[in-house]
Amino acid sequence: MESLSSKQFFASLFILLAISSYINSSLAPTPTPNKVSTEFIKTSCNSTTYKKLCFTSLSTYANLIQTSPELLAMTAINVTLSSAKSTSTMMVNLSKSQGISPKVVAAMKDCVEELSDSVYELKKSIGEMKNNKGSNFQLMINDIQTWVSAALTDETTCSDGFQGKAMNGNVKTLVRAGIVNVAHLTSNALALINRYASLYG
Repeated sequence: MESLSSKQFFASLFILLAISSYINSSLAPTPTPNKVSTEFIKTSCNSTTYKKLCFTSLSTYANLIQTSPELLAMTAINVTLSSAKSTSTMMVNLSKSQGISPKVVAAMKDCVEELSDSVYELKKSIGEMKNNKGSNFQLMINDIQTWVSAALTDETTCSDGFQGKAMNGNVKTLVRAGIVNVAHLTSNALALINRYASLYG
């Protein structure tokens, strides 16, 4: 029987929310964003596919970002990395719940591996951006674009792994929502990286 009790579902949801709360606090956004910085983020987000998500996920870091395309791109990657980690953790916990079919558990484990690759690639991107000394900007940007694109491919593969899988409605909703959110954040981060590259390349 492929079912997950409400108690188990809400416990998993609570874990996800707790992780998200921790991530948000660890990134430490400033409570009162600067108006000019907020407007800069809003304008920059027009170059992304998921504009509303872009703005809501980044506007709380306005005072950190200020009006820097580089800091905007780096913050977008960091937010994406945090989301990928929390989604992976949520899936690991869900896969241990009773009542989920072996096929679905296998799909989740495959997905967690894909997300692990995605996390690695996002970390490489952040490291490359932090170590940028300006000597070869184009090479740095090319590497970052390659890694973030690979992360997006991994997330898409993860999502595709659930096509046709019979899943409990609550589990499917939770899993799909997590994966889709990470993929959309990654897409936005890539767009902001491309914008940064076009301005300084």
